[in-house]
Amino acid sequence: MNGFLNIYKEKGMTSHDVVQKIRRISGIKRVGHTGTLDPDAQGVLPICIGKATKASDMLIGSNKCYITWFRLGITTDTQDISGTVLGKSKVLVTDSQLQQAVDAFRGEIFQTPPMYSAIKIKGEKLYALARRGIEIEREQRKITIHKIKVLARNGNDVQLDVECSKGTYIRTLCHDIGKLLGCGACMTELTRTQTACFAVEKSVTISKVESDGIEKHLMPLDDLFDYDKVFLTRALTEKTLNGQDVPFEAIEGKDYRVYGSDGRFLCISKGLQGRLKPTKRFF
Repeated sequence: MNGFLNIYKEKGMTSHDVVQKIRRISGIKRVGHTGTLDPDAQGVLPICIGKATKASDMLIGSNKCYITWFRLGITTDTQDISGTVLGKSKVLVTDSQLQQAVDAFRGEIFQTPPMYSAIKIKGEKLYALARRGIEIEREQRKITIHKIKVLARNGNDVQLDVECSKGTYIRTLCHDIGKLLGCGACMTELTRTQTACFAVEKSVTISKVESDGIEKHLMPLDDLFDYDKVFLTRALTEKTLNGQDVPFEAIEGKDYRVYGSDGRFLCISKGLQGRLKPTKRFF
């Protein structure tokens, strides 16, 4: 069993909980997720099964889309509503000021990861230090906010639509918008709506997978890639399985989905100097 499940992670579960449940349902140990969602967050969490775990890095590195709510006037130690309140401020922010602040975070920006995160510093996760009351200096990271749009405002509560690069903390984005406005803010709700080709509209809950069976919802491994297909002869299949490049009139620099003589998906290969060079193997 090799492929992907577009799981809708519900609130209250960790990403690891989802992996454990899929392992139990499938009976397969080789299961992984493609980017952590906090327990209080919900939405798209692609799950890799079997050989599909070899493609997890490609999904982790993809852009993500979120719908989030944040509340102006409150700051917390976790940067979301579940944390300990550190401060409250009166909010005197107009819609125009809010829009200007939001627009300031569009494009390439630097973001300081929150203390309540799974990032490791000298072998220890930041959240473990934070729970002991220890705060350490964190290096800023360059991220990209491809899209950020105010969808709604209800008093001090604001809803955003965000598309961003990997490594972006939406909690921190909300916190930083509040900081720029001078009143502070914390995230109150988060839904991931898309990761790569996995959209929330086509996601399924774990209970649905359990009742229907995994096979009904399993996306084939090769469907992840939108490349032309190449079917090899038996002789070229053997060479590919032995790690060799094989002759093929390929477009220079173009990626291909490569299949063996038996129709089995083998790898992603790139056309280089009249040959196919494997760049991601699934055998």
